[in-house]
Amino acid sequence: MSDWISVAREGELAPGQWRVVDADGTRVVVFNLGGEYYAIEDVCTHDGGQLTGGMVVGDEIVCPRHGARFSIRTGAALCAPAYEPTAKFPVRVENGEIQVRDDRWD
Repeated sequence: MSDWISVAREGELAPGQWRVVDADGTRVVVFNLGGEYYAIEDVCTHDGGQLTGGMVVGDEIVCPRHGARFSIRTGAALCAPAYEPTAKFPVRVENGEIQVRDDRWD
């Protein structure tokens, strides 16, 4: 089980912004979508490259290399060339800190 990792103080991550953190060796990107926080693995399941650097369109991120789209809310792959989802992680606000953890091995 991994520990909760602080991403930012509440208010530092404005709506529409995102931040990448390392969660036990996994790149996790935390997004603020309209005041709600979501976290997915920063990896395109098509080719293993980073999703960050791609455009955020509504609640989707577009892979900067081949145009695959992923749901920021669920991690679901939404179009080819990606067919598998990227991992989704829990996010919480605790004592004014936005926190995330990799719960895949719990």
